[in-house]
Amino acid sequence: MELQRGAFMRGTDKMIIKDIPKPTAGPGNVVVSIEYVGICGSDVHYFHSGRVGAYEVDLSQDYMLGHECGGVVVEVGEGVTDLKVGDKVALEPGLTCGECEFCKEGKYNLCPDVIFLATPPVQGCNMEFIEYPASYAFKLPEHLTTKEGALIEPLSVGMHAANQAEVGVGDTVVILGAGCIGLTTLLSAKAHGCGTVIVSDLVDARLAKAKELGADYVLNGKEVDVLEEVRKITGGRFADKVFETAGSPVTIKQTPFLAKRGGTVTLVGISTKPEIDYNFAQVMDKELTIKSVFRYRNIYPRAIAAVASGAIKVDGIVTHEFDFDHIQDAYDEAVNNKTDLVKAVIKVK
Repeated sequence: MELQRGAFMRGTDKMIIKDIPKPTAGPGNVVVSIEYVGICGSDVHYFHSGRVGAYEVDLSQDYMLGHECGGVVVEVGEGVTDLKVGDKVALEPGLTCGECEFCKEGKYNLCPDVIFLATPPVQGCNMEFIEYPASYAFKLPEHLTTKEGALIEPLSVGMHAANQAEVGVGDTVVILGAGCIGLTTLLSAKAHGCGTVIVSDLVDARLAKAKELGADYVLNGKEVDVLEEVRKITGGRFADKVFETAGSPVTIKQTPFLAKRGGTVTLVGISTKPEIDYNFAQVMDKELTIKSVFRYRNIYPRAIAAVASGAIKVDGIVTHEFDFDHIQDAYDEAVNNKTDLVKAVIKVK
């Protein structure tokens, strides 16, 4: 039996690397040599606290994280015609049933039977090789890198958020949270042709990155009154579209106050607090539209095309890169470095 290396969390805050079987490609599947894996906020929560919302890791067993990955096809199974050995691919991490009402409506992100990498009990992709359905392995153009391929997953969340909000040309947009998803929402809103973009966060490095990626105004919520600053910037009109991407009860509560009359609030971040006080008087008085985001759907081909065309430059999000042997350091940094880490990726090979 051929072996490969895989990285697993053992309990919380500890990562180990061990040998596991190397897969072969069954019918309809490919084997992908993984080159890059991103560290998502959900990975960080599982690693540090063992849970995200209703999903909990069984800490009595080793558990593999990672769901944002790009790599190269090294083996093709029977019946696969759209991919060949040597193709660079990005893997969409959610495998859906294809039979339920949501899948048949095209809203497959709502499939109740989805198998999603690194969502317990499903293992993730922090390993050297993975066997995967070819229909969920999306070919990258030759000039794209597998690092960009790994970033297609978080970009898809941002693109879905912009689609949900129906961002239009000239819209004024407020984004609360400048982590990876906030930044991909920023890039997506800009690609939709929005006008003014205002980004708020508590970390200066994240705000600097938002400015670098095209934000017109950045606000540190520890230093200024965000509501008052947005009022000044917009001349009292406030924003056409408000995105909450931090998952913070504080910023979720701010959203209806930041939206203009008739505006749209889109909730993207997942809060660790399931019940939050919300000012529905603001919602009713302004006749706001409230949207929410759960992952994404039908986005990967368009996300790849957007990056390939240069319409979205996603690789600028990455601030830290670690090799596979230092995956413990990578996760420690992701947990503890609140000063200058925005997005970390693992270079597997």
